[in-house]
Amino acid sequence: MRKVLYGVGVLFLILLSFRYCEFKDNEGKVIEEHSALIEKTLKNVGKLIVTEGEYAEVFTYEDSKKFYVDILTATKKALVVANAKATISYDLSKIETRIDSGIKTVYIVNIPEPELTINPNLEYYDIQQDLLNPFGAEDYNIIKSRVMKTLKEKIEVSSLYTNAENRLISELQKIYILTNSLGWTLRYEKKPITSITDIETLLD
Repeated sequence: MRKVLYGVGVLFLILLSFRYCEFKDNEGKVIEEHSALIEKTLKNVGKLIVTEGEYAEVFTYEDSKKFYVDILTATKKALVVANAKATISYDLSKIETRIDSGIKTVYIVNIPEPELTINPNLEYYDIQQDLLNPFGAEDYNIIKSRVMKTLKEKIEVSSLYTNAENRLISELQKIYILTNSLGWTLRYEKKPITSITDIETLLD
């Protein structure tokens, strides 16, 4: 009887070992599948997020030069209307992430800076110039430089950057929702992301 019980016990242990190995193998496959899914999602999210705005500005350009010991003055001037389209984008293909499948954690290592692009369309009206002080290429470069500087200052205090950040946050929230649904942890640098509201603090 003892031999029978001993044999049953050994058989039970063998079956238990097989079941455990099968469970560990399946768990490894699940982690591997989750890791592949997360990597694929990160690649899909790595698209260009763009917020656009249109701006109009009117400038007056004037330049004077004095000749013959300041007796004669030659002046040139123009009215410039600038219609510009500005875009702010985050190239999320540049976002740096690291996946540690051993502890089921996704690390966001670095978030790219926003990129501002301004495309101005300049129209010149009421151009007045003197033979001694005509319009040249340098004048048009100066006008464009001043237009770009003014537009950049206006954009920086507008809602364009805020709108772009909101678009970025919505994309990062997708990463959090995915990792959380799979039982993984999302971290930014050394900070754990435990809720969607934590995503909003990443850009502070």
